[in-house]
Amino acid sequence: MHNGPMTIPNARRPRPAALFGTHSKRRTSSGVRPEPKSFQNAQRNYERYLVLARAEAKIGNMVGAENYYQYAEHYFRSMRSDPDGK
Repeated sequence: MHNGPMTIPNARRPRPAALFGTHSKRRTSSGVRPEPKSFQNAQRNYERYLVLARAEAKIGNMVGAENYYQYAEHYFRSMRSDPDGK
């Protein structure tokens, strides 16, 4: 019989807080920040949801198609309101 504190083999131990900051993102030496890619991401997602909506409509699933069209519309509006967008 064991009366001491129970230990679980292979249990995860908390990491010291100092280890969390060791993998910070590195910046380029020129100090130039990369351009935000929100416009490209919105455009890519818009096109992706349009393709999915058309595929659903083609097989006759109008409810699924409408769902994807609504997502596409969201990303379309994101592109239109993005000040960095072209």
